[in-house]
This record gives sequence, C-alpha cells and structure tokens, in this order.
Amino acid sequence: FGLLLVVLLAPSSRAAPRVACYIAAAYWFTASTSFANPAVAFGRMFSDTFAGIAPKDVPAFVAAQLAGGALALLVGHLLGRRPSPSRDVGRASDRRRRA
Repeated sequence: FGLLLVVLLAPSSRAAPRVACYIAAAYWFTASTSFANPAVAFGRMFSDTFAGIAPKDVPAFVAAQLAGGALALLVGHLLGRRPSPSRDVGRASDRRRRA
C-alpha cells in the first residue's frame, strides 16, 4: 500500500529517490523488513532466517499484498495527484521562461 502510493503520488522526477527511501525505511524500521513484492514472500518461504515465512502462510501474504495494492490504486485515484509526464515537462519549461 505505502510503496505504491509513493510511486503514484510522487512527481516522476522524484519517484526513484522516494522509492529508495521508502524501501530503506521499511527494511530498517519494521519487523517484516519490507515485503514490497509478492516474489519476496516466495523467496522468504525458502529462507531459514528471522524474516522467513512458513510455506503455508505465503498465500495469505500474497493475498494481502494484492489487496493492499488494489486499495492503494483506489486511494491514489481518489487523491488524483499523479502528475502526468506532460505536466512535469510543462512546468520545467514554464520555469525556464520565467527565469
């Protein structure tokens, strides 16, 4: 949910650093160490670490991630704050003209 909202709401020129900050914070400051991708749940199923997942729990993790993604898309659409690439380019040219 959170990562997808970061991607949807960030201006395209700033999305990459914001995603990196989100992933770093989720890794360092949460117990789950950032399950940002359903493929990670499958990978953790095969690990024998503190962050591993029991194979029987993987379908629930994936379902929760898909539900969170769908909810984030809905919230992002409702907020309607995703700038289009053409608007980002237009803003840059407007700044150049004013300078």
